[in-house]
Parts: sequence; structure tokens; C-alpha cells
Amino acid sequence: MRGFVVGTVITAIAFYVLTKTLPEYTGFDLVTYDGDLVGIVVLSVIFGLVNGFIGPIVRMLALPISFMTMGLIGFLINGGLLLLTAVIANSTGFDLTVGDFPPDLLTADTLVAAVVGALVLSVVSTVVRLVVPD
Repeated sequence: MRGFVVGTVITAIAFYVLTKTLPEYTGFDLVTYDGDLVGIVVLSVIFGLVNGFIGPIVRMLALPISFMTMGLIGFLINGGLLLLTAVIANSTGFDLTVGDFPPDLLTADTLVAAVVGALVLSVVSTVVRLVVPD
């Protein structure tokens, strides 16, 4: 239980840094959320559940492609999981936007925003995990 709480807090810190510091890219923000701190904690719980339940299944199904691309498909998988988190968050009333998604359909700019957002989220989470022991 302690690991889940610590992981959720670390992910919430990463989401806060992600939504507040990621610069604007080609006319739209990469990842935006204009809610309060409770909403960021809810987003981190949603992201943790998506990563915990759906992430391993997708990664296992993509294992042959991962071997062929030497693991680079992992960036797209993480971006897709971030987009799925945005869809679930928007359906529950928390307005997380990744690029132009979910109001608009997927575009190349949205995929780039998702991959960059997932990369920043993982880097910030890793740095925070190095500082805060589990």
C-alpha cells in the first residue's frame, strides 16, 4: 500500500511538472491541464491504473515489434497510454489535453505531443524516484 501511495505522489509531481513547464509547440500546448491539485492526483491514479493494467498487455503484444525496432516502439506505447489516460480523464470530468486530443482526432502533431509528454513524464518520475526512496 505504501508503494502505491508513494508511486501516486511521484506521478502526481511528474504530472504537475509536465503540465506546468512543457512549452508550447507549433501553435498548441503539448499537454495541458487547468485543474487543481486534487485533479492532478486523480490523473496520476488514472495513469497508474492504465499503466498497471493495460500497459503490460500492450507491451507483451508489441514484443515482436519491440525486438525489430530495438525498443523504440516503447515510446509510442507510452504515448498511447498517455492518450488513453487523457480519454479516461476527460470522460470523468478532468480536462487533460494532449496536443489537440481528445476534442480532435489523432494527428501527427498529437502523436508527437503524446510521445514527448510521455518522455518528459518518465524522466521527471525517474528523477523524483531517485530523490525519494520507495
